[in-house]
Amino acid sequence: MARADAVWPGWGFVSEQADFARLCRDLGIVFVGPSPEVMERLGDKIAAKELAERVGVPLAPWSGGPVPDVAAAREHAARIGYPLMVKATAGGGGRGIRKVDAPEQLAEAFERAGSEAARTAGDATVFLERAISGGRHVEVQVVADATGDVWTLGVRDCSVQRRNQKVIEESASTALDAEQEALLRTSAAELARAAGYVNAGTVEFLYEPGARLLSFLEVNTRLQVEHPVTEETTGVDIVKLQLHVAMGGRLADVAPSAPPARGHAIEARLTAEDPEQGFAPAPGRIEHLALPSGPGIRVDTGVTSGDVIPPQFDSMIAKVIAWGRDRAEARARLRRALGQTAAVIDGGTTNKAFLLDLLDRPEIRDGAADTTWLDTMMAAGYTPPRRLDVALLATAVEAQDAHVARQRQRLFASAERGRPEVGHETWHQVDVRAAGESYRLRVAQARGNRYHVELDGKAVDVDAERTGRFERKLTVGGQSYAVLSVPQGSDFLIEVDGAVHRISGGEAGLVRAPARRWSWPSRSRPATRSRPATSWPSSRA
Repeated sequence: MARADAVWPGWGFVSEQADFARLCRDLGIVFVGPSPEVMERLGDKIAAKELAERVGVPLAPWSGGPVPDVAAAREHAARIGYPLMVKATAGGGGRGIRKVDAPEQLAEAFERAGSEAARTAGDATVFLERAISGGRHVEVQVVADATGDVWTLGVRDCSVQRRNQKVIEESASTALDAEQEALLRTSAAELARAAGYVNAGTVEFLYEPGARLLSFLEVNTRLQVEHPVTEETTGVDIVKLQLHVAMGGRLADVAPSAPPARGHAIEARLTAEDPEQGFAPAPGRIEHLALPSGPGIRVDTGVTSGDVIPPQFDSMIAKVIAWGRDRAEARARLRRALGQTAAVIDGGTTNKAFLLDLLDRPEIRDGAADTTWLDTMMAAGYTPPRRLDVALLATAVEAQDAHVARQRQRLFASAERGRPEVGHETWHQVDVRAAGESYRLRVAQARGNRYHVELDGKAVDVDAERTGRFERKLTVGGQSYAVLSVPQGSDFLIEVDGAVHRISGGEAGLVRAPARRWSWPSRSRPATRSRPATSWPSSRA
């Protein structure tokens, strides 16, 4: 027996299960969260909307309650108008949600949203609401005590989403002016008081900047994954506040009022997903995990090297959070931190390169991304960043090192038999495939960490410094690149400054095989779609 007198449920699994909170209460165990009755009232998206209407919280047109079947859905849709959203009252995390742009899509969306929610949450009840196209997803962090005092700690913007799943979150929102932020905070506080809410929660809204319209979405009766950006901007330990309130403490005992926000914070979710395969889960054993540090950097993780990312649950590896005196500084710090992150998953990969690419996009730089931006970009055909030229150089270096290791092993084995055999091969040939093309490389180790690499007569000198088990620093033409080289079965995964490349092969990740000969694109001739879209780095030789 653990003999625990309280349970802190975190932000997953049982954190929004009213039955679990009720069981804790029946057993005399404090549940660090709202009461089961409040959880049922607000965790149910329909009941929450009904309460929000009574309190006067801004709402978009909706069905006014549950929708029992497709026929009723068509009647409500005619009144609400298109586009609209079909949402499961027990949905969450992007599940049980479907957007409908036209009447002919309604029946399928209705059935899919309900069945998905039934599988994941055991409740197929759905409702309809007007979709706010091009809107921003903004939310208020609330903490309330038993006296009715409610703190609104900060406003977060979670508009960068893929299929309703948050990817990047920040505080505060670039879309809201002071008046709109005040309305948001006031509405969230009034809703929490009306519900009798105690402990930490999140009130979510959609905001349409053009019309300056706010629309209540839902209440998450728990701490959110993205809560660190609020902690970083306010200096408040929200978990500590949760425990304080759960022990019967008052917010007024901590401070007269909620502390104001300072600076800006941005969070990115590092996950074991493959962006090139439709963000399919890429789980596996973590062979190597190097997480960043430095001014303004915070990392929240529950895994380390040797742990296994399971395929059944959330694929998140870590949350990387950066604080800055302004948004530009926070974004720059986050980009640096992600660039310093190294995660090697046996048989899997991460979304690191994707996150780095997003942070460089003008929509992120300008703070203009809405909830449709990322899905629209992906639908248009997302092409991940590439540095295939450097990846091929790294491949050649790895091949040469593997070749030397085999030669050394052969020498030692032959010496044990009394007849030492010394290889005389100066050059090592490497035939590989990458990005649908075949390449024949020749490589020789000049001295120390310097390598000479040739591709179809074009030569370059490379300095390769080993900086970790999988990490190297490659310097060519006066330019340095951070490289991560990971063997995966018969292939190699080569990461260059965050950009991921898969190099196909077999012998230590590299094979000799018939290969078509390509000339590397010169700087004076643009590369075509069928060729690598990079140039061979210039040599210092």
